[in-house]
Amino acid sequence: MEATAANPSIATVSRTTQPYRSSTLSFRYLTYRNKRFFPFSLTITRCSTTKSSQDSTLESSQSKCLTKGLVLDLGISKDSWDSEDIGSPVVKRFLSDNEERWYMWYHGSSSKQNPVSDSIGLAVSNNGIHWERGKGNVESNDDVGLVMSFGEDWWGFDTASVRPGEVVIMSSSKVRANSSVYWMYYTGYTTETVEFQSQGFTSRFGGNPERFHLCDESVEKSRVYYRSLPGLAISQDGRHWARIEGEHHSGALFDVGSEKDWDFLYIASPHVVFHGNGDLRMYYHSFDAKTGEFWIGMARSREGIKWLKMGKIIIGRYPCVTRNKRDGSYLMAYEGVDRNGKMSIGLAVSKDGLTDWKLEEEEEAVVAVGEGDAWDNEGVGCPYLVEMDGDSDHQWRLYYRGVGNGGRTGIGLAVSEGNEITRFTKQRGIHL
Repeated sequence: MEATAANPSIATVSRTTQPYRSSTLSFRYLTYRNKRFFPFSLTITRCSTTKSSQDSTLESSQSKCLTKGLVLDLGISKDSWDSEDIGSPVVKRFLSDNEERWYMWYHGSSSKQNPVSDSIGLAVSNNGIHWERGKGNVESNDDVGLVMSFGEDWWGFDTASVRPGEVVIMSSSKVRANSSVYWMYYTGYTTETVEFQSQGFTSRFGGNPERFHLCDESVEKSRVYYRSLPGLAISQDGRHWARIEGEHHSGALFDVGSEKDWDFLYIASPHVVFHGNGDLRMYYHSFDAKTGEFWIGMARSREGIKWLKMGKIIIGRYPCVTRNKRDGSYLMAYEGVDRNGKMSIGLAVSKDGLTDWKLEEEEEAVVAVGEGDAWDNEGVGCPYLVEMDGDSDHQWRLYYRGVGNGGRTGIGLAVSEGNEITRFTKQRGIHL
């Protein structure tokens, strides 16, 4: 079916390709250290083998324990565009008669950049586990690596950093595309600062939402954020991107709310779900200064460019929403923080994707931090769900950002136990 500006349609790639689109853990205060990250310590305290094992076997076993679930590490070379920090995985699976192909867009940064700025890169795989990555900018249609950097227009909303939120495969006369194109919804950051009062204390925003510092509760609490807004870029190969200007004067799709609104400070992690012709839904998060909590909100659109806000729907951040092909319900994976400050991943379900979101697990996270010296022992978040339709056991994959060992980051993978969506197990021994 050919798409129109008012009725965009999902484009099928090869035989079975479709875009995979994808509460309430309580949010408190997070602490990230914005510093240079160093390699993992190989000191193992919770993994062991039998006494008869050879030293090499022991070392291999310890390494697997340490990196359980890790599928993409930081770039090895100091010259790599993603040697400092990675996260925000957006993963798509493409099937044809002859092959299986996976794409992962993710954010990364390098210590070469001063100040540090996040860019978007692409890695590819034939199984979604072992990934091929690039060291620098993508040049050809078959290349991998850095695909999109911050904007160069001084008035733009994305002059400091960019991070992917979702990629939808779509065709529309609105962007004058003669064939299907990738639509990337992303977060753009500037260096604009905002001061506000929340629950009796004053905070100052002027940094990255994933890298902010909270002072001791006995003194003035301060956070550091970049002001961010949602943007749109399109591509015909997933590698070369052109920005599409939204209605906001900065080029963003829409603006933050007024001072009385819950999303006045910033808007981040736009995740778009194609519900049907003339009905696209964007889930995003912000920080409500009045309640002192992160909330996930929603906006709707007919063509994917002009959006109408619908308000906040659930406590949390970094939402990933997908429609379950088995029963038509909507699943939301999101990032939450427990009372001890550990980030973990929760799951909520809704019949229509609009209201009445219910937690799948009231007490426990579906993916928690790693134990001991694990690579993700300080936090897990930024989830992305992939439904493995066509498999007899209806398995789900959940890609996520892990933080551990002094702030070092990586991208991990957990899989469901068959169609039991509330039970995920981190993969073993898959890190290269």
